[in-house]
Amino acid sequence: MTMVDPPATGHALKLLQFSTHRLPEHERVPMLREVFGRTIVRVDMKPVAEVPLHAQATLRSFPGFRTISCSTSPMYFRRTPDLLRDGDDSVGLVVNLGHQATVSHCGIEVRMAGGDAVPIFTDKAANLLSTRHVGMVFPRASLASRVRSIDKAAGRMVPRRTEALRLLVTYIKSLNGKLVLATPGLSEAVVNHIYDLAALALDPERAPASCLSAIAAARLAGAIEMIARRFADPALSTDMVAKQQNISARYLQRLIETTGKPFAERVNELRLQRVFELLTAPGSARRRIADIALEAGFSDVSYFNRLFRTRFGDTPSGVRVQR
Repeated sequence: MTMVDPPATGHALKLLQFSTHRLPEHERVPMLREVFGRTIVRVDMKPVAEVPLHAQATLRSFPGFRTISCSTSPMYFRRTPDLLRDGDDSVGLVVNLGHQATVSHCGIEVRMAGGDAVPIFTDKAANLLSTRHVGMVFPRASLASRVRSIDKAAGRMVPRRTEALRLLVTYIKSLNGKLVLATPGLSEAVVNHIYDLAALALDPERAPASCLSAIAAARLAGAIEMIARRFADPALSTDMVAKQQNISARYLQRLIETTGKPFAERVNELRLQRVFELLTAPGSARRRIADIALEAGFSDVSYFNRLFRTRFGDTPSGVRVQR
């Protein structure tokens, strides 16, 4: 089990990772149930009988909410009556990432397919049978002020097709343990967007103006994440990214321009950085520069050479010789 604290200069998350992989077999169940489960996450974790145990989990604590990602052998996650005495009254939202999961909460039993979600109140008993899920935990007051009759949401499934849920998961993934919320203003804006998206997932009929900005922020985060993941694809275009985000290409361009860097400039910068990395890697002298440019996503070598010289003040071959 490892824990990573945030940099001293930021207001970033804290990160804790747990795995049974390197634990002796006789220590796995006690460490999982007593140390990680009941002590740290305040949930009783009980493996399904006669199934080899394995468990990996990552906890992230952001300013104002926390997340947990779990990948395990079939496991019961229980918020038992004795654990309820800790006084925690948060609102959790569990998103199933496996084939199927089951939740029993507030007298309701729900079967979730992949991508479906269920809100769970931590001050009430609950039982989750799952193999892979991500949970988000929010202060009750932050959602109660945004959702009508929040108590009625307990145990009620949020279908995977719900746009706000999809955007919420995408937005949280974009944080990815790397974002340093360096200023209180930025931190507050991000957290409010998360709250608004969670509230909209729980109460789709209520969409105040603040939710609209949260939706735009989540779509922007999803688009930037896709660009970072697919920049080396020569076919990457605004149309491709916009289709994935279910928005028009024109609206996508306007969103990305709010970052101060248009779509093409953002893609080219990522490609140029990749070329620079490959050019200066050990053994790169044996590779043709044109092949490296193609690998990074450039289909026009002449255009690539002009961009590279403008960006780095030298030719690709000159940079490679210097390195």
